[in-house]
Amino acid sequence: MKPRIWFATVALLFAVSLASAQDMPLFRWENFTTANGLPDNHVFCVLVDGNRIWAGTENGLGLYENGAWKVFRPVSPEQPDSEQQGVAHQAVLSLALDKRTGDVWAGTMGGLSHFSAGRIDNFTQLNSGLSNNIVYGVGVQGDFIWAASAAGASRLNTRTGQWSLFNNRNTPMYEIWTYAVSPAEDKVYYAVWGGGVLEYDVKTEHWKNYDDPDGETEMVVMKDQGLIHEITTSVSYVDKILWVATYFGASRYDGRYWHNFLTKDSGLPSNFLSQVKAVDANRAWFSTDKGLAYYDGTNWAVYRPALDTHKPEMLVRDAAGTVKQIPVQSAPAHNYILGVDFQGDDIWVATAKGLSHGIRLKNSVETAQAMRTNKAIPKK
Repeated sequence: MKPRIWFATVALLFAVSLASAQDMPLFRWENFTTANGLPDNHVFCVLVDGNRIWAGTENGLGLYENGAWKVFRPVSPEQPDSEQQGVAHQAVLSLALDKRTGDVWAGTMGGLSHFSAGRIDNFTQLNSGLSNNIVYGVGVQGDFIWAASAAGASRLNTRTGQWSLFNNRNTPMYEIWTYAVSPAEDKVYYAVWGGGVLEYDVKTEHWKNYDDPDGETEMVVMKDQGLIHEITTSVSYVDKILWVATYFGASRYDGRYWHNFLTKDSGLPSNFLSQVKAVDANRAWFSTDKGLAYYDGTNWAVYRPALDTHKPEMLVRDAAGTVKQIPVQSAPAHNYILGVDFQGDDIWVATAKGLSHGIRLKNSVETAQAMRTNKAIPKK
């Protein structure tokens, strides 16, 4: 290759890389803890409901509205005749919004709670067809509410009040510890902890399961031959693409081919994932124990307090594997991320030590300048 052509090619590749990298989201982070009204600093989940933000914590459900927090907990046994309406349990593990009605559903350690028009109704094993009171995940699909519990999947028809139960007796599920659910118009996906992924076809009402093809619980032998691991923690089905989070990496499935992500060959800061939440067919956010990761289909970004200094840190990894540090002034409340939700261009993040609000900065010039001047972080 002639020198001029070689330099032109390199310049073009750098320009493409720079253009992609400077589009990575930049945020100013504000953090909420018990000091300013959050019911507990251990936040399992977060739900954006227009201008309202719901946060499921270890000690109550918080609602942030008009700059103030309101807290929902179970009604005290000492006040059985209280007019106060409480949630099924103080530990709130999952949240879902019915966009048609504005109703909110909360999965707790003691049942499923339904918020509608100022009223709270609780569903448990004793008063409904819920399969188990420990509800790790909940999702809305039209008239149906899907719940992921410690004893299989449950589905409530909100029009008829009828419950349907799905477990190892009527599905390929060989483990019944369902950890998360992602319903859509055509499919419903369950993350089955220790049992891979379960798929429900709405049209045929047929169940299908996806397992780790190498059956190896300690390592990945076959990289892109199927689901990366059986210990699944989260599923996100958007634009007919399935994203899966596990304790040993992440997977993407387009209906024909699998693509798996590991820290050694991607921008994931850790293989230990609590949640994946897709934006579209190519973009997704990953909640890990070592920071929040974003993937745009080519580049990666990681947001966290630095693991050693705890100072705000943003890392960007391009398609070639080059990692650069972007100067930032703030970061999420903690490295251990448990879940996210979107509010326009902003993002809300549930962490092990607080709730974080990432306010998207529109100007990406700072990122572009940092990409030009900052030295690449040496690969380990």
